[in-house]
Amino acid sequence: MDREVMEYDVVIVGGGPAGLSAAIRLKQLAAEAGREVSVVVLEKGSEAGAHILSGAVMDPRAITELFPNWKELGAPLNQPVTEDRFLFLTTEQNSFRLPNIFLPKTLHNEGNYIVSLGNVTRWLAQQAEVLGVEIFPGFAATDILWDDARQKVLGVITDDKGRAKDGSEKPDFQPGMALTGKYTLFAEGCRGHLGKRLIAHFNLAEGRDPQSYSIGIKELWDIDPAKHEPGLVMHTAGWPVTTDVYGGSFLYHCENNQVAVGYVVGLGYANPYLNPFEEFQRYKHHPQVAQFLEGGRRVAYGARAIVTGGVQALPKLVFPGGALIGDDAGFLNVPKIKGSHAAIKTGMLGAEAAFAALGEDRAHDELVSYPKAFESSWLHDELWRARNFKPWMNKGLLIGTLMAGMDQKLFGGKAPWTLHAHKTDAQKTKPARECKPIVYPKPDGKLSFDRLSSVFLSSTNHEENQPVHLTLKDPSVPIKTNLAIYDAPEQRYCPAGVYEIVREGDGSNPRLQINAQNCVHCKTCDIKDPTQNIVWVNPEGGGGPNYPNM
Repeated sequence: MDREVMEYDVVIVGGGPAGLSAAIRLKQLAAEAGREVSVVVLEKGSEAGAHILSGAVMDPRAITELFPNWKELGAPLNQPVTEDRFLFLTTEQNSFRLPNIFLPKTLHNEGNYIVSLGNVTRWLAQQAEVLGVEIFPGFAATDILWDDARQKVLGVITDDKGRAKDGSEKPDFQPGMALTGKYTLFAEGCRGHLGKRLIAHFNLAEGRDPQSYSIGIKELWDIDPAKHEPGLVMHTAGWPVTTDVYGGSFLYHCENNQVAVGYVVGLGYANPYLNPFEEFQRYKHHPQVAQFLEGGRRVAYGARAIVTGGVQALPKLVFPGGALIGDDAGFLNVPKIKGSHAAIKTGMLGAEAAFAALGEDRAHDELVSYPKAFESSWLHDELWRARNFKPWMNKGLLIGTLMAGMDQKLFGGKAPWTLHAHKTDAQKTKPARECKPIVYPKPDGKLSFDRLSSVFLSSTNHEENQPVHLTLKDPSVPIKTNLAIYDAPEQRYCPAGVYEIVREGDGSNPRLQINAQNCVHCKTCDIKDPTQNIVWVNPEGGGGPNYPNM
């Protein structure tokens, strides 16, 4: 197939905080040195920010390094945090507040901002374009360009436009482009489709802990102005999940009488009957949460996976021809509940390594100065101090809270030990016969809702006549194994109702139905499927959610 070839110095896959910060930093360095560096950013969403979803409370340290004058430039960090509040929900009615004096440093948010990370991303895209970065929204990188020996990354191939579900070419078919770069930076976010392949191809995870993940589900609400407390940051642990499940919530009072409310469930849970979406719906009925939402109006919904393995699960960051930045590698401070500052910082570090290499007329080798710079950075120190939090919390809420609290309060994260994980989240799923089904209440349409009406608020859209992007290695596994042994947990862990077990007639021949048009690109299925039979690949660019300000 003849493809248009476009050549750049640096190709960046992903137009989130990491990718855009890398592009900006490259252009800043080039301007300072009086040199020309060509940079392109591919963004699979319909626009920069369309697929961005996060809590989000933002630590401004990294963005201040990137743009010391971000306030004057109009960066949308408008709502400073005014109060931290941490609650343990003991039952569906009761709770107690942990005095702030007992909160670890990671949960003190003085100097931080409640933001829409989607809007921050849109602002970063504007700054990048002013500096001369080319941004291609609606273009998904679907494959890697290799050298003949498949040992060097030369760039990427973008998605074909106008290919039918059966793979044939529709009348408006246009082949994808080949974008070549002396270096390619992968910034696809959590569980990146190409990043996952690169980690496997180059064995980048050798000697590291297996990566772990959570799913975060979020809604935006317009609430009664009388109930709005601008700058309030509230987190909870405990109910509704049982104490053996890693889970917790956030409720942030944003600008303009809005609150961001969400629930996070660690994907290492054992019971295949657990439904993270339904746990979130239950949570909103707790009096401590309902007091803010009652009388309000839900205006947006979304979900995405969160990478939570910590520094001991980070893969090797570089390979011949490129590097992993942001959550494509897994930079997230779990106890701090923040990752955007890490994404920006690693984007900058990757860019600085690439710029130095270009200045030495190098290409397609390893950017070894990038991991070295990370290891000597404030970010590495921050993540090292956070390394034991998630492993302790995996031991249950009571033991985890006590031990993680001691780790942070007594040792400042510098305890003389490092805890390790040994299983993937998928491997932790137990057979259904060993677990109890969970009966969830029906939604009331006021505080709690069903999945399909929720997906509607995400403005998710895919061209229906295109190849299904939720692929199965073996089409027989969903019924023969997942349904037979685990009672088809994909029906429950997907927050968008993509997977259904359909029983027709007498019900003796069940089948898995995949409603790919509902997919919000959270990647949970790719992570939690107990047989690892589901493989998420990029759909046609421009599809998926269109989050307004998540």
